[in-house]
Amino acid sequence: MTTAFHDKTLAELSQMLAAGQTTSTELTRHALARVQAHAHLGAFLHVDEAGALAEAAAADLRRANGQTFGPLDGIPVAHKDIFVTVDHPTTAASKMLKGYMSPFDATVVDKLNKAGTVSLGKLNCDEFAMGGANENSAYQPARNPWDTNRIPGGSSGGSAVAVAARLVPGVTGTDTGGSIRQPAALTGITGIKPTYGRCSRYGMIAFASSLDQAGPMARTAEDCALLLQAMSGFDERDATSAQQPVPDFVAALRTPRAGATAEQPLTGLRVGVPQEFFGEGVSTDVAAATRAALDQLQKLGATLVDISLPRTELSIPVYYIIAPAEASSNLSRFDGVKFGHRAAKYSDLNDMYRKTRAEGFGPEVKRRIMIGAYVLSHGYYDAYYLQAQKLRRMIADDFQAAFKVCDVIAGPVSPTVARAIGSQSDPVQEYLADIFTLPASLAGLPGMSLPCGFGEHDLPVGLQLIGNYWQEAQLLHTAHAFQQATDWHQRKPAAIQA
Repeated sequence: MTTAFHDKTLAELSQMLAAGQTTSTELTRHALARVQAHAHLGAFLHVDEAGALAEAAAADLRRANGQTFGPLDGIPVAHKDIFVTVDHPTTAASKMLKGYMSPFDATVVDKLNKAGTVSLGKLNCDEFAMGGANENSAYQPARNPWDTNRIPGGSSGGSAVAVAARLVPGVTGTDTGGSIRQPAALTGITGIKPTYGRCSRYGMIAFASSLDQAGPMARTAEDCALLLQAMSGFDERDATSAQQPVPDFVAALRTPRAGATAEQPLTGLRVGVPQEFFGEGVSTDVAAATRAALDQLQKLGATLVDISLPRTELSIPVYYIIAPAEASSNLSRFDGVKFGHRAAKYSDLNDMYRKTRAEGFGPEVKRRIMIGAYVLSHGYYDAYYLQAQKLRRMIADDFQAAFKVCDVIAGPVSPTVARAIGSQSDPVQEYLADIFTLPASLAGLPGMSLPCGFGEHDLPVGLQLIGNYWQEAQLLHTAHAFQQATDWHQRKPAAIQA
């Protein structure tokens, strides 16, 4: 009888490897077979079977010789196709970079390689990480395993699908305005966006440089802690990387709070509940599941505190001015000169630029480039971009005022459960769905999503936890306590039972 490795968490697989109950090669073969069997979900853009098996064999040899790199050694993972990799093509899910091979690995990838992980390949996403549905991929949409006619969220949609469908136990994602938290919520998995600067952005294809941040996605807070431990740390090659000590995230999961008991591990924790997160626009099913999760936190000893984040609604126009402005600058490098797609026919240099970018970029990327160029143009810079930056500071100040009376902020991740693929043709309406994830991104705060129930059509709902700067350990501890008392994170789609 074949062991159902896909039903094990990353932490459980690590324990099995350490106990000699399985091998990395066995785990990797199992994962590769599942990737192939569920190819219709569109989670992967590239799979390297030979490379993965070679890495697994090397991990097994290390273990046989009594040498391991740590708890992740031999564990299969996969990377969002926004991180450059030497061994796999990096496309950012765009025609612009079809077939591109990087001469170096992104720091996050390199750190996980050095931790001994086995890389299966690259995961689907919205083109250049721009989108919240994974419908903007130039190659194929990723499909939610809870209902394959629905979106998995984005931009880290392929990453979320790979974990939710039990194809791989842990993956990397990126979060600019909610791109880890929102797909995690819509697919019923756990994901954390750390504080801006916690993980290096070196080798992560830039969308909006002051917002982009790497983070892990997995089934549990414990698994995310294991991955984040390896991914974090200062990198002198990234000017935005923080020289901040990296705590022991795994140990923090089980470090008891002062006065806490086994039944009430969250005693003394003040959980802020923003009134703005439960107003108009939040569907009743999402609100009900989130309220039930808040009640559970109370049962675990936490105290709920009513707070206000008064500029929550302003986060949407602020984000959709700042992020496109930075995107228009970052994506100017894709012009067909040094790398990537180049138009086949053109009359002069300017014509080559125009045709290359028209052919290489998809409609959402073009839309954001044009918005960004507009708000940065003469006569509009002061009126839009500067005003947005001032409001960004005020949004960050609102959070600091809230953290004077609470330790963690909790609320919904997305206003609704996953919508049907192709059901949203209005970009502005799509942007409005980011209302609860954008504020923390603009402030550079850590935030995470964990499964907390189900809404309409039996689709997953995620609980968002937001912490103060560098407080990822507290978020993970809170999420772990919640998951020890509930089983939402153990539920899986009926379609992928086998």
